[in-house]
Amino acid sequence: MLKHVLIAACIALPLAAMAADEKKATEKKEMTPQQQKMASCNKEAGEKKLAGDERKKFMSACLSADGGKKMTQQEKMSYCNKEAGEKKLAGEDRKKFMSSCLSG
Repeated sequence: MLKHVLIAACIALPLAAMAADEKKATEKKEMTPQQQKMASCNKEAGEKKLAGDERKKFMSACLSADGGKKMTQQEKMSYCNKEAGEKKLAGEDRKKFMSSCLSG
C-alpha cells in the first residue's frame, strides 16, 4: 500500500510543479488593453452573478465603454499591426483583420 502511495506521489508532484510553472508564465505575460478590459468586465459580471442574456448585455455594454480614453488612430494602427503580426496573418486575411480592427 505504501509503495503505491509513493509511486503516485512521484508522478503527481512533478505534474503539479509543471502546472504551477505554466500558471506563473501565463500570469507574467503582458495583456493588451483589450484583454485587460475583457478580464475586468468578465470579473465584474462574475461578481454580479450574471448569466445568459443579462451577462451578454452587460459584457457588450462594459466592453464598448471607452472608460474616458480613446486610442488615437496611430495607437490603433500600431495595436492592430501587432495583433495581425502575432496571428501571422498575410494577404487577404490580414486586410480583412486590419479593416475590422481599425473600424472597431
